[in-house]
Amino acid sequence: MPKALWIAHVKVTDAESYAKYAALATGAIADHGGVFLARNGAYEQLEGNDRARNVVARFPSLQAAHDCYYSDAYQEALSHARGASERDLMILEELD
Repeated sequence: MPKALWIAHVKVTDAESYAKYAALATGAIADHGGVFLARNGAYEQLEGNDRARNVVARFPSLQAAHDCYYSDAYQEALSHARGASERDLMILEELD
């Protein structure tokens, strides 16, 4: 079964609230088998919208990534990101 990636590009507008999101989201992601591959490291923007916070997490499957996003724990975390950031988040299935 192919693994899946969460890919997020974020502009933080309220650092204090977003820090609450990040702390809670970390646990929710781990609870669904997610591991971070990249998290707010150095980057070079080549095309498109520049968002200074970039995150990639790997999940055991597309379903696990989906279930994490819709879990109560992640939705609670997400409540702190709303209004505190501009975000693009997608799930992408890896090649098998």
